[in-house]
Amino acid sequence: MGTPTTSVWTAANLVTMARVALVPLVVLALLADQGTGGWRWVAVVLFTLAAATDRLDGYLARRMNQVTDWGKLVDPIADKALIGSTLVGLSVLGDLPWWVTIVILVRELGITAMRFAVLRYVVIPASRGGKLKTVLQSVAIGMFVAPLDTLWPFLTVVAWVVLLAAVALTVVTGVDYLRTGWAVRKQAP
Repeated sequence: MGTPTTSVWTAANLVTMARVALVPLVVLALLADQGTGGWRWVAVVLFTLAAATDRLDGYLARRMNQVTDWGKLVDPIADKALIGSTLVGLSVLGDLPWWVTIVILVRELGITAMRFAVLRYVVIPASRGGKLKTVLQSVAIGMFVAPLDTLWPFLTVVAWVVLLAAVALTVVTGVDYLRTGWAVRKQAP
């Protein structure tokens, strides 16, 4: 392995940028035809593709020794954009209660603000718990984007179980990040 790169233009960061570019397309497909019809399946495919790029960019960054501070900062923001905008779309359609969207968005926006507040001291990368939270959120939200109730109604119960686990982990990891941010702030000059 060589020296880590400082360039923003790495393969991993380009994948992250592609995820950000997919966000409005996911939302447009989700909301087309009031969330019904073939566009809903287009939203499923786009959401799945965007969610899968999260694992890919991390793999590329580590494999190619291209971990950058920019990637550590923007990757979680790209996740939040995808998750948050899809949650809002699902709530607008009435497929998901607003309380779920609000709890997740408050945590995500709060942690992003905290990360920016301590940015001059350190870049706080995603923790293992934060990564697991993102996976659970992605799986649950992907299940809600897919019109599963029309195919296999029992999967709606599975989607709710995964979503409630994701909400719980969202809150727990949010508290953990706040502790980390507070410790960084206390030790800062």
